Amino acid sequence: MKSRKSLIKRNTKETSITVSVNLDGAGKTDIKTGVNFLDHLIVSFGKHSMMDLKVMAKSNDNIEHHLIEDTAITIGQAIDKALDSRKGITRFGVAAVPMDESLASASIDLVKRPYSKLTLLIKRNKIEDMSKEDLEHFFSSLLQNLNSCIHLTVQYGENDHHKVESAIKSLAVALRNAISIDSKQKGIPSTKGSM
Repeated sequence: MKSRKSLIKRNTKETSITVSVNLDGAGKTDIKTGVNFLDHLIVSFGKHSMMDLKVMAKSNDNIEHHLIEDTAITIGQAIDKALDSRKGITRFGVAAVPMDESLASASIDLVKRPYSKLTLLIKRNKIEDMSKEDLEHFFSSLLQNLNSCIHLTVQYGENDHHKVESAIKSLAVALRNAISIDSKQKGIPSTKGSM
């Protein structure tokens, strides 16, 4: 089977981002964005999706919003590129992940038709060193650029940190299942013959 790896570089006046991904990795991560909670979320995403993920992100304009957005865009594009034609994959993935009192669920269809529905239920204006607005934008930008149909929902919880962590972990586990190779699947997993 063809290697499922990719490298994406995104360089603009606002940011310089490099992302490499190996879908058949072991969950190894090397993440440097300069935003501590963002690093933590991406490490968790790589670990629980079991993909190797390296992210080097630098702000060129010192505007954190641009850095967070472009990092999410580039991760999504790198995963999409590594999936290539999506031949032989399981295609669908579902996961519900608790974190203490919080529960989040993710449902993924890796069809090449981008649609996302995101519900995080964040109440506070800031979690660690990220604003609520930037957290929501990170998730929405990542989902949009995965070029897939994804529903990600925090079902309930009290602690906003726990809600966001359960969300990223449920997304990671659902994606791990969806990108996995199905030994029974001989071609593109679609009645159309293409994604």
